[in-house]
Amino acid sequence: MKKILIQLEVNGERHEVCCEPRKLLSDVLREDCGLTGTHVGCEHGVCGACTVQVAGRPVRACLIYAAQVENVPLSTIESIGDADRLSTLQQALSDHHGLQCGFCTPGIVMTFDAYLRENPAPTETQVRDVLSGNLCRCTGYQNIVRAVLEAAARLREEATDV
Repeated sequence: MKKILIQLEVNGERHEVCCEPRKLLSDVLREDCGLTGTHVGCEHGVCGACTVQVAGRPVRACLIYAAQVENVPLSTIESIGDADRLSTLQQALSDHHGLQCGFCTPGIVMTFDAYLRENPAPTETQVRDVLSGNLCRCTGYQNIVRAVLEAAARLREEATDV
């Protein structure tokens, strides 16, 4: 198949990628952009490990072609927090032991980073409903739910402090 040249805007940086039109966004991010925080689990959109944000909305990167998001702002886990300063959500996950092996964590963070912007005061039921789109084989989910609720409370508090 003939390759095409596409322009991606990932984490505020431009990436020019030459790839087949059918190359998945998850593969382009990992292989061509060097952003390996986007994990590939099931490759069927079920596990949520590959979740990124496309124009601020969570999307399964294993279900769309990179060419479909040309010139659309993309965010990956690399855009959220860093080793010196975790985001509020990442810190809450750490504080509540809401991660173990960490494979699912980037997808969960990207999912709830977007969700908490739209719903800053979720109920436990709402958090569990949103979390149902992310599979975690290690934690049992309780600590993830606690962490998201704690992060929501901290974010609301930070918003009133401004």
